[in-house]
Amino acid sequence: MKLRLAIVGAGPAGIYAADILLKHERPFDVSIDLFDHLPAPYGLVRYGVAPDHPRIKGIITALREVLDRGDIRIFGNVRFGEDLTLDDLKKHYHAVIFATGAVRDADLDIPGIDLPGSYGAADFVSWYDGHPDVPREWPLEAREVAVIGNGNVALDVARILAKHADDLLPTELPENVYEGLKASPVTDVHVFGRRGPMQVKFTPLELRELGELRDVDMIVHDEDFDYDEASKTAIETNKQIMVIDRVFTQWRQRETGAASRRLHLHFHAKPHEVVAGPDGRVAAFRFERTEADGAGGIRGTGEIREVPVQAVYRAVGYFGSPLPGVPYDERRGVIPNHEGQVLQVDDQGGQLDDIMPGVYATGWIKRGPVGLIGHTKSDAMETIGHLVNDQASWWSPEDPSEEAVTALLEERGVAWTDLAGWHRLDEHELALGAAWTAAGHEPERVRVKVVDRVEMVAISRGE
Repeated sequence: MKLRLAIVGAGPAGIYAADILLKHERPFDVSIDLFDHLPAPYGLVRYGVAPDHPRIKGIITALREVLDRGDIRIFGNVRFGEDLTLDDLKKHYHAVIFATGAVRDADLDIPGIDLPGSYGAADFVSWYDGHPDVPREWPLEAREVAVIGNGNVALDVARILAKHADDLLPTELPENVYEGLKASPVTDVHVFGRRGPMQVKFTPLELRELGELRDVDMIVHDEDFDYDEASKTAIETNKQIMVIDRVFTQWRQRETGAASRRLHLHFHAKPHEVVAGPDGRVAAFRFERTEADGAGGIRGTGEIREVPVQAVYRAVGYFGSPLPGVPYDERRGVIPNHEGQVLQVDDQGGQLDDIMPGVYATGWIKRGPVGLIGHTKSDAMETIGHLVNDQASWWSPEDPSEEAVTALLEERGVAWTDLAGWHRLDEHELALGAAWTAAGHEPERVRVKVVDRVEMVAISRGE
């Protein structure tokens, strides 16, 4: 028999799941269709990572090699729940894996967080990465900005805000983003973390990149580096923490004051309130000073401080979104599952122990927004292992032929994009970069990302 499998989500999680299944020892043939609501593949690698991270190109190269083998069909620009429903999938497939990730901002429950001038980092990342479903313009009007969070996304946001726009030109930065950042009046970006500098969630590489920004002073505060015993032990026993400490030590010895922009790192700073000005917009960020509690955590000191800012970005984590007809855990922002097998819920949304036949999950929508690419691969292996062993409980589709789903999409007037279409769009973006360079502009640009969805679809479909 042949397994007809649908995978919803064409980011790393979905592509790795398809690849692992195709390489898995199994007593049946496989035919995989990969669906995504965006016209282009790669998900968060294309639309969630800062454009000045060249190592991401290596990940895209690996993903592209999987797709270019030609044994996985891609259907881009297909919205699950609108263009294609769970009932449709049951009619044409034996099973489905949801790999839709987590792209919303997690909430931060402090007074003033919803003031005008306060933003979610995920929305800003989508803007500077040229996501087709966000507005073309972003209100970059603040001179002083607060970024709340101590993970890699917080550092990405801070770096993009502080970096001079011309230094981003060698990347695939969309033209509208370049123009917006070029006009930004920003002078100071403040990054706030609740814990100490040895308890950060970002990597040494991310931290080191901050210190390499042209015409940007790195500002750290000596009071944050009075280490407790736990921090000292971490430096001695953890190589990553040792490198992070070394970077901070170098920064503390630097001369500052000559740069036109400053990037401030504040530790032991627990978010307390976003303060409104007379116009009702963000005017300051207020935080409570914390200290180590001697047990590996922190406690508040009761000391409240305030920094004047005109914009706030919260980068405190991502959160998954519910999918029509699919169980959802509102507290964790994931599809409830047992090792990738989706669990059913009762009428009140309570999780049951019963497996939902034919429905699986992998990636961040399975486990939450933690871990790197390596975790995504192991995640997919676990899910695929269950899928292969669950043959007796797969769906029994009415028409599992490969032509059935294309006929359905055509009947509904869905302008889907395929692998050949992605190649056309890819070549078009590279040509835009080449044209920029050929016109004598500097620096050279390898790619200029197309942002408008209608234009993306038209190029992909050869229209």
